[in-house]
Amino acid sequence: MLDDLDAVLEEEQQATEDEARPRARKAGRAGRSTIAFFLSLVLLGLLAGGGWFAYSKVKGIFVADDYSGPGGAEAIVEVKSGQSATDIGTTLYNQKVVASVDAFVDAAKDNTRSKNIQAGWYRLKVEMKAADVVSLLLDPNARWVNKVTLPEGLSYQQTFQKLSEATKIPVADFEKAAKDPVGLGVDPAWFTRSDGKKADQTDIEGFLYPATYELSPKADATGVLKAVIANFTAEMDQLEFLPTVQRTRGGITPYQALIVASIAQAEALKDEDMAKVSRVVYNRAYGDFPCHCLGLDSTVNYWLRITGKGTKASEHLTNAELHNPKNPYNTHDKPGLPPGPIGNPGKAALKGAMSPTNNFPYFFFISIDTKGTMAYGKTAADHDKNRLLACQNGIPLC
Repeated sequence: MLDDLDAVLEEEQQATEDEARPRARKAGRAGRSTIAFFLSLVLLGLLAGGGWFAYSKVKGIFVADDYSGPGGAEAIVEVKSGQSATDIGTTLYNQKVVASVDAFVDAAKDNTRSKNIQAGWYRLKVEMKAADVVSLLLDPNARWVNKVTLPEGLSYQQTFQKLSEATKIPVADFEKAAKDPVGLGVDPAWFTRSDGKKADQTDIEGFLYPATYELSPKADATGVLKAVIANFTAEMDQLEFLPTVQRTRGGITPYQALIVASIAQAEALKDEDMAKVSRVVYNRAYGDFPCHCLGLDSTVNYWLRITGKGTKASEHLTNAELHNPKNPYNTHDKPGLPPGPIGNPGKAALKGAMSPTNNFPYFFFISIDTKGTMAYGKTAADHDKNRLLACQNGIPLC
């Protein structure tokens, strides 16, 4: 019996030990799991801190750094002609408008209209969202320009006044800058004449090409005049003015042709008459006209204007004004072309002077009605008849 009981007790003890052993293992596992979990939290914390530090260093590699917008202080930015999106982005980044160059490039890629961004100055803000910057650069109202239109035929004084009104730069600054046309970009070769008269290299008249200009808001008088003269040079190149005159005008220099163009601009109201008036001027100055004098009131008026006396209608010009020997622009008595241009001619007048009407043997012209219709005469008698017709049509000449 004892043996049997011992056997039973041994079996129960063994069973108890076997039952306790899994619980101990479970308890051990639970303890180890708790420790592991705690260590994992610590490790994750360390990894998070290190990960954030690493992300802060390399985030720009994977995601372009960008501001949330809408921006703060004003920033004036210039977009130059021919710049790529990266070039523009670099400018914007340097002025703290965008957070990164890549942000702007990505925003430009996402906007199909970004290729239409125009050169110019823009009013933006620092710390803008890149997509908002692209939208503003495409908004014409965001461009900051001083826009001015210079009509054909203005004198340099009238041109300076127009430029001053648009830019708020004093007229005196333009007058000072204009004393050195060559320094502003006029080729010195322009100031050449073949008629024995000296061209004045300080005279900017004729080189201020009439057009509409969008001027940099940060430009000074010198910068503005350089932009205008650069446009003059570009237009002359496009017209092939210099080579055409040198090839076809029989010794007439481009400067002399420029003077003729300025006279045609002052005398003719219609484009169709520019080449005809130019031919008459050439005929009188270099043809078989007895005195070789132009006999023009427009040149007299030019002198009155630039000397501060004010212009007059032809019928109000006095004999003393028309024949003033001290007036270098007195073409009633002095032969040949005047000392320089009497205004700034446009494209039609320039074309007329470089390619005057062929086989046009006239020495006189006159507007015969208020619409600017021009009549031409070979003789003084022809001219008198045309003057009478003009008087009959309401032109106050009689």
